[in-house]
Amino acid sequence: MARTAKQVFVNLPVKNLDKSIHFFTELGFEFNPQFTDKNATCMVINENTFVMLLVEEFFQTFTQKELVNARSSTEVIMAISAESNDEVDEIVKRALAAGGSPSNEAIDHGFMYAWSFQDLDGHLWEVMHMQGSVE
Repeated sequence: MARTAKQVFVNLPVKNLDKSIHFFTELGFEFNPQFTDKNATCMVINENTFVMLLVEEFFQTFTQKELVNARSSTEVIMAISAESNDEVDEIVKRALAAGGSPSNEAIDHGFMYAWSFQDLDGHLWEVMHMQGSVE
């Protein structure tokens, strides 16, 4: 029997929670106030997927490992889907206008179009539109 999770929570360390909330609000994301305090917030990707933005000091309480400096090292690339190529462009342009940094140039593979950016803490985000479904 294949295991499936009903929800996915990704945890990312951030230096400044308020600035991160403002940045992702500019991209159109919403936050669950029930899971928001001075140490963390729950960014809603969709009804089953969430990104917990945790202040670095608080994030560190969950691990004994050293935190990765996302500006110089990469541990993960967050990939989110968009409804169209135009929406991919819109999201990345909004990220750059809100203070994010460029990552890679837009890539068109025919069946998939993607463009990426770095958030305020250097985490990599790829926005993609794929023809068809991955399910």
